Amino acid sequence: MKILAIADIHGLQYRLNIVLKNIEKYSPELVIICGDITQFGPGELAINFLNQIPTETLVITGNIDTPDVEKAIDESKATNISLKKVIKKGISFIGISEVIQDDFKIIKEKKILDEKIVLISHKPPYGAQDKIFIGMHGGSKELRAIIEKFKPYLVLCGHIHEDPGFSKIGETMVVNCSMGKKGEGAIIEINEDISVIMLD
Repeated sequence: MKILAIADIHGLQYRLNIVLKNIEKYSPELVIICGDITQFGPGELAINFLNQIPTETLVITGNIDTPDVEKAIDESKATNISLKKVIKKGISFIGISEVIQDDFKIIKEKKILDEKIVLISHKPPYGAQDKIFIGMHGGSKELRAIIEKFKPYLVLCGHIHEDPGFSKIGETMVVNCSMGKKGEGAIIEINEDISVIMLD
């Protein structure tokens, strides 16, 4: 499966145009947006942006997206996967949002965890692709603990604009696909292994 993963469009049409260009160039089967579609809304902008994407799209909101953006995702042709599991080609995609501990309790209660999980988070885990401009780590310690305990196959995230790229926590691949400062997201191929190409 080939995925185009992006985050932090922040309501900018030129960034969406880059996404559309890369869809045409790489022909992904799935687009995943790891939050911050807008810059504090409005929901109508999210609908407009998501409906421009010609490929099946899975989305979560980010910390800058307003509550009406979440509702707007449900009204668009994209799929809101916050606290939901969507299975594509035998791979489970699960979205979590800002309140990671609470979200994970709900996910565990729903019993939607299995072995081949791709977690979609806005924030990166602590210590992996999370260095802010002064060199400190800005990721989530709660998410890191979840990764170390449950060992998902892949984690896609954004939020930290300064540190796009990929690295591992144990066997879990973590990809920060932020478009916030540099880069155009990531192309990820999931076969027997995971391969990642960061787009510049």
